[in-house]
Amino acid sequence: MPRRRPGQGPDGNYDPYADSYYESGYEDQTGTGRRPSAARGYDRQGAIPADRGGSGPHFYDPGTAARTYGGGLPDIEDDDFDDEEPSNWRRRTAMIAIGGGAAALIGGGAYAVTQFFGEGTAPSNTGAETPVDTAAPAYVDQNQSLMNGQAGLGIRKNTPTTGNSFGTPADAAKNAKVTAKTVLPTKDPVRHLATRLTFGPNSKTIAEINKLGINGWIAKQLKPETIPLTRGEQKADAELVTWAMSYEQLKAQREDLDKKGIQADEQNVRYAIAKQIFSDRQLFEMMVDFFGDYFHVAAFHEGNELTRAAFERDVIRKHALGNYVDMFVAGNKHSALLKYLDQNESTKDAINENLARENLELYTVGAFNGYTEVDVRQAAMLQTGRSVRDNQYVYRPEQHYVGPIKIMGFSHPNSTAEGGEAVQEAYFRYLALHPNTARYMAQNLATRFVSDVPPKSLVDAMAKTYLDKKSNIPAVLMTMLSRTEFWASVGQKVRRPGEYLVATYRALEIGADAPAGFTSNNTNVSPMVQGLGDIKRKLEEFGHAPMELPTPNGYPDVYVAWTSAGTMVNQWNDAYNAVTGGRRQFTWQKPEAIIANPPATAGAYLDALTKKLINVTLDNDRRLAILHIVSPTMTASTPVDATFNGAIASVIRAIFATPHHHLR
Repeated sequence: MPRRRPGQGPDGNYDPYADSYYESGYEDQTGTGRRPSAARGYDRQGAIPADRGGSGPHFYDPGTAARTYGGGLPDIEDDDFDDEEPSNWRRRTAMIAIGGGAAALIGGGAYAVTQFFGEGTAPSNTGAETPVDTAAPAYVDQNQSLMNGQAGLGIRKNTPTTGNSFGTPADAAKNAKVTAKTVLPTKDPVRHLATRLTFGPNSKTIAEINKLGINGWIAKQLKPETIPLTRGEQKADAELVTWAMSYEQLKAQREDLDKKGIQADEQNVRYAIAKQIFSDRQLFEMMVDFFGDYFHVAAFHEGNELTRAAFERDVIRKHALGNYVDMFVAGNKHSALLKYLDQNESTKDAINENLARENLELYTVGAFNGYTEVDVRQAAMLQTGRSVRDNQYVYRPEQHYVGPIKIMGFSHPNSTAEGGEAVQEAYFRYLALHPNTARYMAQNLATRFVSDVPPKSLVDAMAKTYLDKKSNIPAVLMTMLSRTEFWASVGQKVRRPGEYLVATYRALEIGADAPAGFTSNNTNVSPMVQGLGDIKRKLEEFGHAPMELPTPNGYPDVYVAWTSAGTMVNQWNDAYNAVTGGRRQFTWQKPEAIIANPPATAGAYLDALTKKLINVTLDNDRRLAILHIVSPTMTASTPVDATFNGAIASVIRAIFATPHHHLR
């Protein structure tokens, strides 16, 4: 029987009660291999335990109501209200209503899904000439298994099943018909594009799409080298001092860096956060994050302290908008991956299957998708000799198995030890360009950008492009963006916790410079680096800090994996922290200054805020619910000043609690 993914039952479906990754037979079947070291402080699923403030990701049986984590609804602080005001329960109730209903807060399984996606309607045909077979594939990966239960049905009802291809994304947008129930505006392709292809739009993003047009903006994003670095990126490059260092430089300066409390792997995570928040190269950063899950190497792994950042720089970032075959080959020649999955311990006399298995199961064709245990063993034999010396990749011919190899249709006499490295690379290229890899990549990309249950018609089209264009990622993305399924998927993706935080910072246009008068006791690192560290710790509470999942499967990318009362309320409270400048290392606008010359009535002021921050005008029920946070008697015509009569921060937090801000 193949080794199971963490939380995976024997049938390949997700089982939250299955043995942990480190207890599920991860070592190779001969017992001679080693499994990766668990990152300190994480529980068996890779999330920070509840006793350390963690709240996600949470995996539950999709066929039953979700578990409740944390023992009830946490308090929502309302420091800006008078003690004489009505009880906080009224405000919490209003926040719950704004956020989409109590069920979404307490983790009510399938019902919680309807708060974001609606009850669902029968999908209409958007132009395909023949019916599409929507049966599940023979294998089930992490995201798909989470969506196969009751909780996924509401989303399936709303997801288009067919579509058409057009010559340009703009043409596809014009011809797409949104049939799903959603709180989002269905006739605003600019907003849809901005929320799907960025970590969160700001005023600059929307203005640029309107100026360049849909086609022009996409073309520019696909050439990130033409987009100037922002002030925040320049500061990240200069102040996260280890980012650009080679292994030799880090090794030579390690003692001095340690004295200053600077670690390269830690700065690597902070660098990713900085780029997500501050970069204008948003599609590129989205793809870096995507491959951080797809081709995942944990940020903190014993022995990789000086090499994990180089993997991010030289493998993921170098090829994120290139050809995946090149990324895959480069990754299998990088010491960080080889040490993470113990390939450096694999020899012809003591074969370790870890990397060989993950190359098949996670990084190319996908779990249970055409390979056998014999294939895994053959691949592990072929990969012997790839090793690490002084934290650098090295090929050791004396440790390479020699003899005929056959793996999923790839065969080679593999007759000499000296020629083994070339055979290995030929195998990696074969695997990266395999039809099953094309479909698995397309499925994952469509899950990231389109829907938790992406239409088969779209996946098929993207997979065909992947093969035709030899794994060229921009070409696959253009196929996706030029089909109506993408544009018809309004409201079909929910931001994961880390994305929610980043989107909030981007909406508020928080700056990377410290405000005048900021002081710190730590002179070894800059205010920005300190602030990024604070954000990183908050993302660890969410269970969604970049690259930090210890297990090699990467974070799940479907809503049902993240439903949690604690996480949602924690997000809302962190948004309040951002609105009020709680992380003092960054520049922030006072909330009453976000709208210049604000309207003098409550309804008009609220509309101006929602248009500026989340690019929508709310429905009357949510507008009234937010106004009632200020006062139970407030109406749209109530006079207000620039501080919203003292409640501006709570009003903005309520805006960020709406489904409109949670949805990608």
